[in-house]
Amino acid sequence: MGKRISINSIAKDLGISITTVSFVLNGKAQEKRISDKLVKKVMEYVEKSGYKPNSLARSLRTGKSNIIGLIVEDISYPFFSTIAKEIEEKAYKNGYKIIYSSTENNIDKTKELIEMYKDKHVDGYIIVPPEGIEDEINALYASGKPVVVLDRTLKDVEVDNVVVNNYDSVYKATKYLISNGFKNIAFVTLNSLQSQMLDRLSGYEQAIVEQGLMPYIKEVSYIDSEQAKKHILSFIERKVDVLDAIVFATNYLCVSGLKALKELRLHIPDKMAVVSFDDYELFEMYSPSITSIAQPTGAIAENAINLLLSRLKKQGQDKRNQKVVLPTTLIIRESSEK
Repeated sequence: MGKRISINSIAKDLGISITTVSFVLNGKAQEKRISDKLVKKVMEYVEKSGYKPNSLARSLRTGKSNIIGLIVEDISYPFFSTIAKEIEEKAYKNGYKIIYSSTENNIDKTKELIEMYKDKHVDGYIIVPPEGIEDEINALYASGKPVVVLDRTLKDVEVDNVVVNNYDSVYKATKYLISNGFKNIAFVTLNSLQSQMLDRLSGYEQAIVEQGLMPYIKEVSYIDSEQAKKHILSFIERKVDVLDAIVFATNYLCVSGLKALKELRLHIPDKMAVVSFDDYELFEMYSPSITSIAQPTGAIAENAINLLLSRLKKQGQDKRNQKVVLPTTLIIRESSEK
């Protein structure tokens, strides 16, 4: 009792070869023409003995761990947690398990996570990368591991990619505000060089320039919601006699902005219209409800895992990388109506 059961001990107790036991446990009995009677004998022994295979040893033996590594910015954010759940469900149905971690946009932490996943011999990676991690992702790809980059793009990194049309989304949202009579529209974004943030800023600037309006841009170095609120509140106070609308580049910036507007007693939308990039379930229940650019989380997750599964099934066959660009939906609610 307490002794770990091994393939060797199963083979010895049943009087058969280690290779035969290995073929049965790895689902190759039919391929190797092992009789149903012998398969049943092995499986009954396994069930009674409580044998559990060593996953690392099996991955070294077969070259597959049936594990996918998912690395996101912050798993606590609704956007990433929703995508992670849907990826996990689809992966499980296809015989894969997911292990996931958060980078918090920290380059060193991301490098450590990639090394940890390499040690676990994961079969493929879905990564939401911070800037500065290009070499590591290129090295993974060069090693033959399939990689899908999610939510953003990286310069000089040629791997499969799933993003939304960030530029077009914010461009249309800003144009909608302008058509609704708002002319002094601010854009509150992160102080970031991430591709999706730059694209959202460009969409806002293009819509403003086309109408000959004045841009009002506030970049926030996000530490936490309270610090973000203070920076946004200070910005609004300086422009309170000018601004009539604000577009927030993320839903968590919008949450901080709503706190700032409440503290300043600026009623939405009478004193300030609000639009958030990335919908959030509480925005629908907020009073007034918040107009949002909704990302298709289901389609993002499905495309990401489908690309990776396709690569895993056809490893090394198709070197052409795919870029999937998905549309968003502008959900118009009370916060943007005059």
